[in-house]
Amino acid sequence: MKTDVITIRSDLRGRDEAMEAAEKFAVYYGITGRNALHLRLLTEETISMVHGILDEFSGKFWLESEKTKKGLLCRICLSAEKQVNKEQEEHMLSVSSSGRNENARGVMGKIREILRRSLQSSNDADEQYLWKMNSAWIDSGSSSAADSNFWSLQLYRQNLSEQKAQDKEEWDELEKSIIAKLADEVKVWLRADSTTVTIEKLIAG
Repeated sequence: MKTDVITIRSDLRGRDEAMEAAEKFAVYYGITGRNALHLRLLTEETISMVHGILDEFSGKFWLESEKTKKGLLCRICLSAEKQVNKEQEEHMLSVSSSGRNENARGVMGKIREILRRSLQSSNDADEQYLWKMNSAWIDSGSSSAADSNFWSLQLYRQNLSEQKAQDKEEWDELEKSIIAKLADEVKVWLRADSTTVTIEKLIAG
């Protein structure tokens, strides 16, 4: 099942319709109790991420499902086409030469910044810069980061766990994150003409 596709804007127009779609999605599949609460919280986190992301930002929001051997895999999706506007680049958060965005705090802050940067990438240099930032957040020394065409929460968690003594602050941020606690996976797909954020939650059956 896939819900209707709803337009979400940076001023949060469309928020109520998106939340209603999530509620109907839960009812349709008989998702109740803690699972329904978690689905709602993940939906709220996804929607709040777009607030003020870019002037005149608009993205497409929907929920979809897939039946698996382990249960019902629910996906909360947000997709946006690239909106190149060079005048807005001066308003972006600065990124250090290390490739780590020091101003993007927390997991959702990192995902939000990948989304922001990818929507304004307009040439090869911008694309390479974005991938450098993307790989640094996964693991600056990981070959799997370079080989992947999406940012993965689970890969980020795995690599951060292996070096949490050196990155204690980032590990603490991960431990406190609502999205990291409730989602089974988050993927940010970087495509030539769009960027899609997919948050996965498995409802065991």
